[in-house]
Amino acid sequence: MTTGDVVVDVSQDWALACNVQQRFMQGFGRKRGSVDSSARCRQLHALGGDCYDFMPLPEDRLALLVGDASGKGLAAALMIASVQSSLRTAALFTQNDLAALLKVVNHQAYTSSPTDRYATLFYSVVDAETRTLRYVNAGHNPPLVFRRNGSIQWLEKGGAPVGMFPDSCYEESVVQLDPGDLVIAYTDGIIEAANASGEEWGVQGLLQATAAWAQQYAGDAEDLVRFLFKSMDEFSRGCQTDDATLAVLRIA
Repeated sequence: MTTGDVVVDVSQDWALACNVQQRFMQGFGRKRGSVDSSARCRQLHALGGDCYDFMPLPEDRLALLVGDASGKGLAAALMIASVQSSLRTAALFTQNDLAALLKVVNHQAYTSSPTDRYATLFYSVVDAETRTLRYVNAGHNPPLVFRRNGSIQWLEKGGAPVGMFPDSCYEESVVQLDPGDLVIAYTDGIIEAANASGEEWGVQGLLQATAAWAQQYAGDAEDLVRFLFKSMDEFSRGCQTDDATLAVLRIA
């Protein structure tokens, strides 16, 4: 970075920022009761606008967050860090009301971000004892429940991306999970991975790879995350054009 005749070395600050962002993302390859979880975030550059988070909650529950801020690079990284931090704080006060939680996070994002900035979020809480998943989808790519029998359920209900409108309201939904079911949440960079012909891997590619893994391997959540990234990279020949994040919950 150059300011007049002064050259400022920001490489150390940049490396520190990258480390801070990585520390915000937790829970790769963990098991909690009957819930097996794993995730991976591969930013296009060192810093990016994608995030995931696994947050252990009382009463044998586990929260999952997957988010994607508009734009790329440092600006997107700053916004998603702010959103993730405000969500963690608001969760302490909203208790089990997921719709109220997202309303608070939206208000904070709207008041603290430029008008052209917003973030899509998927926030869910899985109860290991009852095998229920409560969720709110704030404008995010619909995650999916891949049932053991091969059927698919999309997790779409919720509301607008956070930071887009000042008074957005959100709707919470509940799905029942069975042993062997998979919950898969992802960002644009996964389904928009393209090959040399410009064809995108798409949701269909994600579903086909998941089905292939379920039939041939059926390992743990960490194994599935690795397999899906490998399948995506084989399709796109390793060409990445956007931040790519994938998170998996597997019900034992």
